[in-house]
Amino acid sequence: MLTKEFDTIDEPVIARWRDYYSLTKPRVVQLLVFTAIVGMFLAVPGMVPWDILLFGSLGIGFSAASGAAVNHVLDQRLDAEMVRTRDRPLPTGRINEKDALTFAICLGFVGIAVLVLLVNLLTAMLTFLSLIGYAVVYTVYLKRATPQNIVIGGAAGASPPVLGWTAVTNDVTGYALLLFLIIFTWTPPHFWALAVARRDDYAKAGVPMLPVTHGLEVTKSFVLYYTILLLLVSLLPYLTGVAGVLYFFGALLLGAGFLYYAIRLKYGRAENIAMRTFAYSISYLIALFTFLLADHYIPTFWPE
Repeated sequence: MLTKEFDTIDEPVIARWRDYYSLTKPRVVQLLVFTAIVGMFLAVPGMVPWDILLFGSLGIGFSAASGAAVNHVLDQRLDAEMVRTRDRPLPTGRINEKDALTFAICLGFVGIAVLVLLVNLLTAMLTFLSLIGYAVVYTVYLKRATPQNIVIGGAAGASPPVLGWTAVTNDVTGYALLLFLIIFTWTPPHFWALAVARRDDYAKAGVPMLPVTHGLEVTKSFVLYYTILLLLVSLLPYLTGVAGVLYFFGALLLGAGFLYYAIRLKYGRAENIAMRTFAYSISYLIALFTFLLADHYIPTFWPE
């Protein structure tokens, strides 16, 4: 009897916290934090100090979650018009705008405070700039102003490896910028594949994504061009001597897979190929950074 009563009481509370959790775009934040952690490990020959690993990850993660929540607040009217997003907490009224914004500000304050007090000021400043770049510059202006919104706004999403690097070294080096460049180049084909699949949604909401302003065929061509560029950029860590043979072959294999999907998107007629390309792009980035990490540490555990 008591168990049933507790279940009845807890269900609305759990559902509400699930809604708040969804405001943080957890899958996106997990990917961002993963690339930041890889950046930390690549910055040192041995192990990352535990306090930097813990507090750096928390600070970057909370800040990214804050940016995601602000994005929900600013995009709630667009979200209400799109099939993909109309069931989010704000368009449905499950969370009101004031509470969502308060939640976002608290997350951002905690994230930046952790970085300032427990990591270093440079990482905190760069993280804050990335937060503003995504939550304000991209969401408020670029997303609604230009079909190149993803290209320009991709800088914010490409920053986590640099943030992880600076958390450990308190410096920005060429290798850190290479990691940035890889994600910056990856972002357009990743998002444009999704935009191809959701073109009607974006058109209905009046968002000038590339498939809406220039058509599906032009967008598919751009996905292919950027995928070729990404394959070349992904080889730069090997060509500049900061990564080894394991990474080289991993990047080639993964890049060939991405190119396969981009070609099928451009010239094939398979159903759901756009969403399959989008899904592969996520697996690609995770695997690519895993290869970077493995290549970095294999000489440590198996020296020549």
